[in-house]
Amino acid sequence: MLQKKVVAAQKRGETRALWLGLGMMACSSLMYLFIGIVLVPLHRGSVWADESECNVVRANIKEKVHCSFIEGSEDKDIFHYPCLEVYVNLTHLGQVVMLYHTEITVNRNPKCSYIPPDMENYKQVQLQVEEIRDNFIKHQRFLCHYDPSRKEKSVLFKRLYPPEGLLIAFAWPSMLLIGGILIIILVKLSQYLALQQKRWAQL
Repeated sequence: MLQKKVVAAQKRGETRALWLGLGMMACSSLMYLFIGIVLVPLHRGSVWADESECNVVRANIKEKVHCSFIEGSEDKDIFHYPCLEVYVNLTHLGQVVMLYHTEITVNRNPKCSYIPPDMENYKQVQLQVEEIRDNFIKHQRFLCHYDPSRKEKSVLFKRLYPPEGLLIAFAWPSMLLIGGILIIILVKLSQYLALQQKRWAQL
């Protein structure tokens, strides 16, 4: 009787382990799908692939501009922030170009080099933008990213979608997939060994 309970508990454990492995494989497939649909196009759209030194030519706050988070939004959804313009000399090519914080900055507002993440408190935003401007004036040399084909004339201070970021994104679902496969292999191996042991016991 005790042996039957042990066998039944073992089978339930094996079933749960198999479902766990299959679930991990399914989750990894969904993550691969998400990466392929969302992150890969963003990475391919980021043409600022090469890195060079940039020297600040000028950094000034130009004017107040409008930023609408949702197209066609009402006035309450529109925020004002100081427009920081930073022009740098791209040392590699000897050209004066506009610097943007990230790829998102270029797409959302090509008139400004920086878009504050939180714009509800204008005074705090103004202090933040002024601090960033002062840092650029103080630290005039830094590494920046540019388009080697020069179809995109601007440069970036920081890339959001570098190759190493894409590799890290693929690493997580790969580990999940390998873990799921290993669990299934171990369960099947355990079942095979148990079957062999049972056959040897009957001889």
